[in-house]
Amino acid sequence: MTQQNLDQLIEELEAAATQLRSGELDSAAAADLVERCAELAARLGGGLEEQARAGEAGAPGQETLL
Repeated sequence: MTQQNLDQLIEELEAAATQLRSGELDSAAAADLVERCAELAARLGGGLEEQARAGEAGAPGQETLL
């Protein structure tokens, strides 16, 4: 997942949080949006984990340091 994709997911999650905080949604719409937030958060977590693993691949291991 690219940084641009992660940024888009973050923006969408922030927009959803703003909507939820507004208090203008009925309970069904709010529940749907909470579910969407959970999906976005899961995708973000996966993308960040992917980036972390890619960064570790380029880092020298202890055997290299010794």
